[in-house]
Amino acid sequence: MLLSDVLPASIAWNPGDGDSVLLGAVDADIAIAETVAATLPPKARGRIFLEVADAAGIREFSAPGRVCVTWLLRDRGQSMRAAVDAWLAEMLPVEAEREHQVYAWVSGDRAAQALSSN
Repeated sequence: MLLSDVLPASIAWNPGDGDSVLLGAVDADIAIAETVAATLPPKARGRIFLEVADAAGIREFSAPGRVCVTWLLRDRGQSMRAAVDAWLAEMLPVEAEREHQVYAWVSGDRAAQALSSN
């Protein structure tokens, strides 16, 4: 299976070398996040949030060592959107002395995009 077979063309996943990566997916889009994670270089760093209905939806998910994968359970009131917003608030502080950049794709968004603290 090719990457283009799974990823919608609109995602156009292409992070820069120094970017932190962020993926957020709900049940129906976890295969997309999994495919993107498989293309990340070994030195990639960032976060992946995966939202499923309950613990039965948790399964094996591979990512590079510096990319943390977090499973979120709706039946426990956890939300991928809330987790993404909180992580971005921490990673893109407006008072930072240097620019931070995150390359992100989240379920429901039409395309991946670079986000900056500037």
